[in-house]
Amino acid sequence: MSIEIPNSSFPRVVIVGGGFGGIQLAKSLRDKEVQVLMLDKHNYHTFQPLLYQVATGGLEPDSIAFPLRKIFKHQKNIFFRVANVESVNTTAQKLVTNIGDIDYDYLVIATGSTTNFFGNDMIENHSMPMKSIPEALNLRSLILQSFEEALLKDSINEQEALMNFVIVGGGPTGVETAGALAELKMHVLPNDYPDLDLRRMQINIVESSDRVLNSMSVQASEMSDKFLKEMGVMIRTNDAVVSYDGRNAVLRSGKVLETTNLIWTAGVKASTFPGLEKAEFVRGGRIKVDEYNKVTGYENIYAIGDVAAMITEQYPNGHPGVAQVALQQAKNLSKNIINLINNRKLTPFKYFDMGSMATVGRNKAVVDLPFIRFQGFFAWFVWMFLHLLFLVGFRNKMVVLINWIWNYFSYDRGTRLIIRPYRKNKQIMQDEQDLIIDARH
Repeated sequence: MSIEIPNSSFPRVVIVGGGFGGIQLAKSLRDKEVQVLMLDKHNYHTFQPLLYQVATGGLEPDSIAFPLRKIFKHQKNIFFRVANVESVNTTAQKLVTNIGDIDYDYLVIATGSTTNFFGNDMIENHSMPMKSIPEALNLRSLILQSFEEALLKDSINEQEALMNFVIVGGGPTGVETAGALAELKMHVLPNDYPDLDLRRMQINIVESSDRVLNSMSVQASEMSDKFLKEMGVMIRTNDAVVSYDGRNAVLRSGKVLETTNLIWTAGVKASTFPGLEKAEFVRGGRIKVDEYNKVTGYENIYAIGDVAAMITEQYPNGHPGVAQVALQQAKNLSKNIINLINNRKLTPFKYFDMGSMATVGRNKAVVDLPFIRFQGFFAWFVWMFLHLLFLVGFRNKMVVLINWIWNYFSYDRGTRLIIRPYRKNKQIMQDEQDLIIDARH
C-alpha cells in the first residue's frame, strides 16, 4: 500500500524527523521547485532543552511543544504525515512505514537521538530517561509520587530512599536537572510537605569523567560545580552506576546509593531504521556522512543533526549533538539539494561553533562563547533570552516567559500535578506514551 500524496513534476524530498534540523530544512525549501514530505511519529515538535523543566514542574508540556502542521501552514510545497518509519528500500527508493510505502527522490534522515543505556538492560528497565515529553511527564509523576509515598512511611530508611535522587551523567541535562531539584528542595517542597524532614532529601550527580560539563571549558565546569555544591548537590566524579534494581544503585567504586529515583542522562545513541546496508555506522550508532551530509554508499540519501557523523580532524567522532549543528547542516543541505537538481556545484558544510551554555538555577548559569566566557546572573539572563528566542511559536515564548517571571518572584512551581500516575511497567508506560498530549492542537 502506498500513501496518497498529490503528484508533482518536481522532485520529492522526504524528511524523516520533525526536530530542529528537519524543520529548518523544510522551511529552507519553501517556494523551491521540490515537493517536501515530512514524516514524524508525533504531530508536534519538542523543544528538548527545556524538558527538564517539564519534569520538575516548572513548565507544562504544551509550552515546549508546537504542532508541526501549524509551522508549515503557509508553505504550499510541503505535506506532513504522522508515521513510524519501519525500514527503507534503497533499491526501489521507497520508505516502508506503518501507514504505507512512500516513494522518494531525495531522502533526508533527521531522526535525532534516543537514550543510550549501553546495553545495560537492568538499568534501562528501572531508571528514568528524559528524551521526550512523555518521559518528562513520567519523571514528573515519579518525583511527586515519591514524596506522597514518603509521607506514608514510618521507616526513615524508606523515606530516605524515596527522597534520594541519583542523576547519572554530568552533562548539561544532568546539571540542569540537579539544579532544578535543588531549587524544589529549597523553595517549594517545604511548603508542600511540611510533615517531611526534607533535610533527608539528597541529590547526587554521578559522572564518569573527572568533572561535570566536561564538554565545556574548565572554568565553566568549576563554576557549575561550585554552584551545585552551594545548593546542596553531591557530585561524584570518576565514578559510574554499573547496576540498578529499582532500589540500589551500585557504583563502580563499590558505593551503593539507596534510591527509588534514578534519572539517566548519561548518553545518547542515534535513532535509525533498517535498510541502510551500505551505510557506515560509527560511535553511538551515528550514520557516517561526507562533507555534504550525504550518507556514504548512497547518492540520494542524506543525514543531518544528531543522527549524522561528519568525521573531520576537528571532530573525529562527528559534530556535537546540539541544535546549532542540525540547523546549520539543514540550511546548507537545502542549498545543495537545489544545486543537485540544477547540476550546480555543491557547497561543503562548515560548522560555526556559536558556543555552549548551561543553567544551574536562579541567577546561576555558565556560558562559553567563542571569544568570551562568563558565569553568574548575566550568563543566566543570556541563557533565558536565547532559549526563548529559539522556542517555536509566539504563544510558547510568552507562556514560558510568564512562567519564568512568576517562578522567579514567587519562588514557586505551579505545575506540580500527577496527571497520570507513573507505574514501573514497561508495557503500561509505552501505552501511555502512545496517547501523548495535545488533542487541543
